[in-house]
Formats: sequence, structure tokens, C-alpha cells
Amino acid sequence: MLIRIVILLIGFLLLVKGADWFVDGTAGLAKKMGIPQLVIGLTIVAMGTSLPETSVSITAALKGNAEIAVGNVVGSNILNVLLILGVTSFIRPLTLEKSTVQMEIPFMIFVTCVLLGCGISDGKLTFLEGILFLVLFIGYLGYLFLLSKVDKGKEEDGIPELPLWHGIVFILLGLLMVIIGSEFVVKSASAVAEDLGISDRIIGLTIVAFGTSLPELVTSVTAARKGNAGIAIGNIVGSNIYNILVILGVTTLIAPAAFASQFLIDTAMAAFAGILLWMCTRRVKQLRWNTGLAMLLCYAGYVIYLLVA
Repeated sequence: MLIRIVILLIGFLLLVKGADWFVDGTAGLAKKMGIPQLVIGLTIVAMGTSLPETSVSITAALKGNAEIAVGNVVGSNILNVLLILGVTSFIRPLTLEKSTVQMEIPFMIFVTCVLLGCGISDGKLTFLEGILFLVLFIGYLGYLFLLSKVDKGKEEDGIPELPLWHGIVFILLGLLMVIIGSEFVVKSASAVAEDLGISDRIIGLTIVAFGTSLPELVTSVTAARKGNAGIAIGNIVGSNIYNILVILGVTTLIAPAAFASQFLIDTAMAAFAGILLWMCTRRVKQLRWNTGLAMLLCYAGYVIYLLVA
């Protein structure tokens, strides 16, 4: 138990420092190339911090346990919005771009509802539905390309401009440290939970989901602390879209994923989290501490439901 706790602490240290370098590298690179923070957050940061979910889900599919991918993705998406953005909003108010409220958050809600519909229709995710997810992701990338063209050259105040090689080194080293740190945290936390007799479903939807979402958590909190709201918000929204469309898309190409009936409630909760975020920010274009508090209370209620259900 003591060794597992030490590994857990090492994992957290790697996550914190790795995320610090990763945010500095991505923000500096964005300024150097004239790319808006939001686009960087929705693409490079989002995909990078989703690597733990990608690894867990694809490995599970290759081992014939594709249904684990569903729990991992759904649990991570709930946690990303309700817990991570809830915590991040207490660091400082996060100002949302107009496109985030009008396009990216609604699209995140849409793909979550598509996942829910696929699960309701036949109780599993099939090869054809995996193709559908990947086609939607290609369309999403096309939209991001247009967004980067429209907003290119937008000034990002307070961000140091790094040499290109310096930014790339920061990104790669930071990302590597985040991934290794999350691996340490997931394994040690899961082992402790199993020792305490916690069920597999709760482990998957909470502890494993939390562990694989630690890169998003630390990266968003670090970005908010440094005043990079575009990265903090884009990281979460982009990660949730990527998790469903790419991770589940690729996973179901490898093997059909059973969509257990209890996942219907979990996926509905993920959709609700997105709707709550949109409803609370569509007018003020800002995520404030009171909205964050509501999100944290919703997540606490969800965890209580998992424990008593």
C-alpha cells in the first residue's frame, strides 16, 4: 500500500510539471504560428490529453473487452465537464469565444446524443456506427480548419513567443510526462480501490475515468492559472468530441462494443453536463464560479448515484 501511494504521488508530480510545460509550449507555438488558442486547445491539446483514454480503450478492444471503452469514454466526458471545468472556474472566470458557445459546445452535445441514440437502438456499437463517428470527426476537422483561417493572426496577450524548436520540445516532453504520470496514477489508484473492494463499474466510471482525465484536469487548471482560457475550454470540449468520435469510432472498428443498459443513464448524464454548460454560458459567454459550483454539485450527486445504485 505504501509503495502504491508513493507511485501515486510521483504520478501527480509528473502531471503537474508536464502540464505546465505542455501549456507553455502549445500557447507559445500558437502565438508563433498565428493560430488562435481555441483551435490549438480543440486539436493538439485535446488529442494529446486524450491519449490515456485512447490507450485504455483500444487496448481493451484488442483484448475483446470493447465495452470497457464505453465506460471509460462516458465516465471521462462527464468528469471533464462537471468536475474539471467546475474546478477550473474557481481559478478565474473563463471567457468563452463566440464560436465555442454557438458551435463547439452544441456539437459536443450533438455527438453525445448520437452515442446515446446508437446505444438505445440495439444495445451495442457496431462497425457501421464506428464509420459514422469517424466521418463526423472528419467534418469536425474541416470546421476547425476554416475556424483557424478566419481567426488567424488574432493577438494573444500575455503569452511569450517561443522559438519553434523550443515550443515543440516543451510540448513533447510535457505530454510524455503527463501520459506517464497518468499511467502511474491510474494503476496505483485502481489497485488501492480493488483492495478496498470497490466494484468494476464504479472503478471504470470514476477512478479510471478520473485517472485518464488527469491530463485534461491538470492542463486546464494550469491554462486557466496562466490566463489561457482558450486552451482551458478548448481542451475539454475538444477532448469530449475526440473521445466519442475517434476513440469509440476506432474501437468499434476493431470489435463491436456492448452498450450495457446502465450506460444509458451515464450517457444521458454526459449529455446533461454539456447542456448545463451551454445553458449557463450562452448569454454571458463566461464560465464563472457559481456555474462551476453547480457543476461540482451535479458531479457529487452523480457519484452518490453510482455508489447507491
